[in-house]
Amino acid sequence: MAKHYKLTAKQIAPLAEGFGGCIATDLITVDGKRVNFMYREATDREHDSGWRFMSGFESDEYMNEPTNHGIYDVNTIANYDQDIIPFLGAPVGSAYERNQHNGAFEAVEFGPPED
Repeated sequence: MAKHYKLTAKQIAPLAEGFGGCIATDLITVDGKRVNFMYREATDREHDSGWRFMSGFESDEYMNEPTNHGIYDVNTIANYDQDIIPFLGAPVGSAYERNQHNGAFEAVEFGPPED
């Protein structure tokens, strides 16, 4: 089944170029929800920034289904939610969650999922 993205290619502006690739869920790119959780992990892929973006509404079952995610340029996700831009230079190991009361991102502790 083809995905129908909330933004078209023509709507993508150069807001955060040069960061490389990332992974984001369809709740952001298809459903148009804001990024509410993001973290940066170490990667050994040359063009992978390590950034992972989620809406915060993904269940474990949703996250375990590979078709619910996509690989994007970080700039694309910045077009879905410009609030992420100030944090894109943060080091590997950084994680941020949106405060639901004031809408600001706050640093949070986050470890990689256990196998």
